[in-house]
Amino acid sequence: MSKLFTPYNVKGLSLKNRIVMAPMCQYSVEAKDGIPNDWHFVHYVSRAVGGTGLIIVEMTDVEPDGRITDYDLGLWSDEQIPAYARIVTEVHKHDAKIGIQIAHAGRKATDADQPISSSNLPVESDGTWKKPRPLTIEEIKEMVNKYKEAARRAVDAGFDTIELHGAHGYLIHQFHSPSINNRTDEYGDNYAKFGVEVIKAVKSVMPEDMPLLFRISAIEYIDGGYGLEHSLEIAKQYKEAGVDVFHVSSGGEANPGKVKPANTPGYQVPFARAYKQALDLPVIAVGILEDPILAEKTMAEEDIELVAIGRGMLKDPYWALHTQEILDGKATVPKAYKRGF
Repeated sequence: MSKLFTPYNVKGLSLKNRIVMAPMCQYSVEAKDGIPNDWHFVHYVSRAVGGTGLIIVEMTDVEPDGRITDYDLGLWSDEQIPAYARIVTEVHKHDAKIGIQIAHAGRKATDADQPISSSNLPVESDGTWKKPRPLTIEEIKEMVNKYKEAARRAVDAGFDTIELHGAHGYLIHQFHSPSINNRTDEYGDNYAKFGVEVIKAVKSVMPEDMPLLFRISAIEYIDGGYGLEHSLEIAKQYKEAGVDVFHVSSGGEANPGKVKPANTPGYQVPFARAYKQALDLPVIAVGILEDPILAEKTMAEEDIELVAIGRGMLKDPYWALHTQEILDGKATVPKAYKRGF
């Protein structure tokens, strides 16, 4: 059996294989109420039918103005819980596990009248992005509680794990980036402080055996952006606060400068390896890994625990089954599909 299709356990989370469906925004909440609809139900359940071990629901925001667009998911009200629970229940019927990515877009909230952030610096200074308003200390405390309440709702909905989005230039990233955070208070003195407070608050409402995942940009691509040394120092504080698994990506904070992402298959795997070596925690590698041979090679040679597939799984809901067929000669398919494999 290929390593990609061996079981994996982290704390109380038991996965049938090492394949993760990366969170990918659908921009499909037509009612603009943050509630998942039939599109989301079919989208996520089909990937469970397709053999994915762990599905992570797209960026789900802690308040209405935390959405990238008004067509994004939210978990700011108890009234939103049942629609998520419906998805979770059906995913579980197919021997898959499901998590949810909790987030706030911060200065990248394009539909907010005035976005908020760690500072007043817009994504770009060319006039195409709105200028954000820095959160006050009191508002930061309120925001931490919003993350906590969203996590509580995720637990109530039955999710198996929670991922905090601290990558790609969203709010937590906006606090731990020296290029974005120009504060002169304690949240500027310690770039990790906001993220640490969010992690501790979220952990306080999670079951003891539920792992907390954290997506982070290992490096930035803007001119003068942070490098691996800075992000690892931040991540060490996040680990101490309670992160159990790091989902290692890069960039996304603004348009790249002189240092541009390679955007070649597996280009972010070295970052995942560096995180594993420095932090001694499980990692999820991501970044154009949809080639089955490359995904298996990443698992076997890089000693990576989990591989996330994003765009590749948008193209093929049954990526896991097709990959197992290639790597192991046959796939473990639902009874209704056996005649097709």
